[in-house]
Amino acid sequence: MTNNATQWRTRLRDGVAIFFASGLGSGFIPLAPGTWGSLVGVGLVWKFWGNSLFGQLTWVVLLGALGVWVSGVTCQYFKKQDCQYIVIDEIVGLMITMIGIPITGYGLVVGFLLFRFFDVVKPIPVNWVDKKVKNGLGVMLDDVVAGLYGNLIMHLMLRAKL
Repeated sequence: MTNNATQWRTRLRDGVAIFFASGLGSGFIPLAPGTWGSLVGVGLVWKFWGNSLFGQLTWVVLLGALGVWVSGVTCQYFKKQDCQYIVIDEIVGLMITMIGIPITGYGLVVGFLLFRFFDVVKPIPVNWVDKKVKNGLGVMLDDVVAGLYGNLIMHLMLRAKL
């Protein structure tokens, strides 16, 4: 294989990874890219979520696995751990928050606010994961845990009929 072909494939791989890692480009919006990425997650949940728990879990597992890979490639490309352009972790975290929750406007707003709260505040163990786990897995994992916190609160609110 020629050097040009290798360079072309590397550039294509990097471009595709950055596109998905940045939440279809939303991570490049200068103010609060994580919030914009979470809003992409809201849009995906609103449009594609459905009522099947299996379908919801499939979305999360597939996007989570994609997120680990594209985040790792994007970190290497920008030579930074968890660079601000990566928002696929927020998309997946928001989706985790909404697993098993009826999709309504109210539910999406509350889920969005809860997820952003846990993602920004980083309570234990979110803060530990954020500091200790590196590479693509580390980028994704703290938002997975924040999403689990959000999902727990959403289910408690649902049971309490709030």
